[in-house]
Amino acid sequence: MASTVIDSKVFGALFGSDRMKEIFSDENLVQCWLDTEAALARAQAKLGMLPNEIAEEITKKAKSEFLNIEEIGEIYKSSITIVPLLKVFKKALDNNAGEFVHWGATSQDIVDNGLILQIRQAHIEIEKLVKDAYLHALNISEKYKDTVMPGRTHVIHALPITFGFKTAIWAAELKRHLDRLEEIKPRLFVGQFAGAVGTLASQAEKGLEIQKLMMEDLGLNIPVISWHPSRDHIAEFINLLALISGTIGKINHEILSLQRTEIGEVEEPFFMGKIGSSTMPHKRNPQVCENIIALTRNIRSQAPLAVEVMNCENERDWSCEISEWDFVPRSCILMATALEKTNDVLENMIVYPKKMEENLDKLHGLMLSEKVMLHLGQKLGRLTSHEIVYETCMKAFQEGKHMKEALLENETVAKNFTEDEIAEMLDPKKYTGLSDVLVERVLNNK
Repeated sequence: MASTVIDSKVFGALFGSDRMKEIFSDENLVQCWLDTEAALARAQAKLGMLPNEIAEEITKKAKSEFLNIEEIGEIYKSSITIVPLLKVFKKALDNNAGEFVHWGATSQDIVDNGLILQIRQAHIEIEKLVKDAYLHALNISEKYKDTVMPGRTHVIHALPITFGFKTAIWAAELKRHLDRLEEIKPRLFVGQFAGAVGTLASQAEKGLEIQKLMMEDLGLNIPVISWHPSRDHIAEFINLLALISGTIGKINHEILSLQRTEIGEVEEPFFMGKIGSSTMPHKRNPQVCENIIALTRNIRSQAPLAVEVMNCENERDWSCEISEWDFVPRSCILMATALEKTNDVLENMIVYPKKMEENLDKLHGLMLSEKVMLHLGQKLGRLTSHEIVYETCMKAFQEGKHMKEALLENETVAKNFTEDEIAEMLDPKKYTGLSDVLVERVLNNK
């Protein structure tokens, strides 16, 4: 019976990525533990510490499908170590092999290593989804690099930009996240085999050799020293997800904002049958964007917790581990869900260039005040021209006049510019700066 929104049959589609739920399922969790135990047995067999047939039996039966996972859960009611797994695994093994499983390891070795194996799988999915979002943003940027729209600062029309320029900023930010996801790998994908307090006392003679063979087998980096009480790389990963969620949340909030009835420049994907309201049939609400924004808020809320968990006591602290068992899967599942939905939004977003063009004149020419000020400043100086243009703009705003009309009424302006020159200065399509050049720089920085 589902009891969280992630696994809910009602709300699950809003919160749970199917692939990520598989990665953090009980079956895969147990499999990652078994993979670690099997790698340990194989390493010890190579070093002559275990008979080959024992390691082969452990490897052969190290499949979650052979184990009763519900029974493991029952034993967990009285133990939070790896003992529940070992008790159930032993029943599946023949030739007394169960007596040799977990030789010299400690519970946290298996749990930590299993977590890293799961995170590595999750990282692959997240990296792919971020790359897809990046490519979608690039495609939009290229398609609309010449589509002029109002640029806004502090929610007010500022200067003209292109829609491609706006989305190229998204793309550049997503590219930085791809770089971060790559850069974190050497620090994050580090295995664990250290023994009771991290000193490998039970395996002192061949401990480092076992560790090396295990990590090579599992494709993980060899730890320089035990990280039982050091959770900084886990915290870094969760905080990286928070950064990615910050970008994804911002992108979707921008789309939501531009979908406002009063703006109407873009719209999240729409299809017949998509219902916005139970009482207002006309509503085309940005409900997917709202869903994503909610998910990204929840992801970011896990970042402070991940840092808090770094405060582990002594050489072992299960309170840190138990917190990670909750927030690592939750963060990854919500992140994948937010990215999957964002990719659909970016791929199928509806863009309204005509509405963008209409909105360029919402301020009746006032948006081009900078251009007028700079032109006038070449003759009168910047401060003087700013004062003149400011007073003209405020007068035009209050009286509801077009900027052109207000400028022609100003004697100083009329003396220095013809009507045609003023009209030229007030053309928003001729004042997008280096938007096209900057978009190209992003497109070429793949």
